[in-house]
Amino acid sequence: MIKTFHDIVAWQKAHELVLLTYKLTEQYPKTEIFGLASQSRRCAVSVPSNIAEGYTRKSRADCLHFYRISDGSLEELKYQLLLARDLGYISDSQYSQVLLLAEEVGRLLNGWKKTQK
Repeated sequence: MIKTFHDIVAWQKAHELVLLTYKLTEQYPKTEIFGLASQSRRCAVSVPSNIAEGYTRKSRADCLHFYRISDGSLEELKYQLLLARDLGYISDSQYSQVLLLAEEVGRLLNGWKKTQK
């Protein structure tokens, strides 16, 4: 039974994604502190934040609006992680690991949205 946003599996996995993103961005060059590292962290945090905010909304339309924002932030993060890999900031194996988690978050979020319609 879901009593708070903490109980939503999509939120739980999105939170894991935030933690992993923070860990990965720690190794980015110092020149990226206010660039790609910061932007990636903001996108990652946006995913579970918008799930939480959507959960508190009273109307379905409001809920779905915030879940769609989560989707957009997730896709933006996926690109930023690809860019980080291509720039050599993270390894292929790190990229594969974080992308797998990001894709799982996407599937779970889509499933959650379907239950809310």
